[in-house]
Amino acid sequence: MSGNLLAAVVRRLFVFCAAAAFALAVAGAQTPGTAVYQQIDEAVQQRVDNVAGFTDIEKYDVYRGHDETHPAAEITVKMTYRRGVGRSYRILSQSGSDLIRKSGLIPLLNAETRLSDPGTLEHTWFTTANYQMKLKSSQPEPLNGSQCYELAIIPRHKGPSALRGTLWVNAEDGSIVKVEGVASRRPSILAGSTRMMREYRKINGYAMATHARAESDSHIIGRTVVTVEYSDYHLIFYPTPASAAGDSIAAAGED
Repeated sequence: MSGNLLAAVVRRLFVFCAAAAFALAVAGAQTPGTAVYQQIDEAVQQRVDNVAGFTDIEKYDVYRGHDETHPAAEITVKMTYRRGVGRSYRILSQSGSDLIRKSGLIPLLNAETRLSDPGTLEHTWFTTANYQMKLKSSQPEPLNGSQCYELAIIPRHKGPSALRGTLWVNAEDGSIVKVEGVASRRPSILAGSTRMMREYRKINGYAMATHARAESDSHIIGRTVVTVEYSDYHLIFYPTPASAAGDSIAAAGED
């Protein structure tokens, strides 16, 4: 197995993470789902208008073959995101294969950092500008403790971070609950298709990622799984007009 090929797959397997950590809506404007699509886009705009940034702890694990008990490599980072600046990270701990960590996970973190740059991040959101969508049913169904609408999503432009699959959003406010699908472009011509999933829950009123998973399989390099666990969120908000007399930005932790 080529070390460079494995590293390329690991880097690309989860490049969609940063985009997904900030993607809170999907696209479309066809009846009967027009009101749902508008609600989802409004959830994105509310986040843009109110959330100045956040920090969290992210733990990345890489599994090879069919063993999802013992990671081949892992790394835990403290991530900081500031709107208008992007994200940065600080490594808290790491272990396992030097090859996967240094040639896979570190480049992956750097790729996610680039995806969060101003002018790039906006093109990775699940919004009407970036995705076509279709409401699967006008009746919401329960998922992870919420009543959710299920929508089929198709990216307008192909890329390893763009998903073709399904999005579930909260029927009350359009916030994202879960997304899963297949990357619209393979990370390598030698790699198999990559299937991705991410789950969210409300933190201080905004949907934030809690768990993510990406899996790729090919005859050349075998099966690789990357998982990410997110915790210890602290959101930073822009001051409201009523509190704008001061220059400070309010911070809040997990609910």
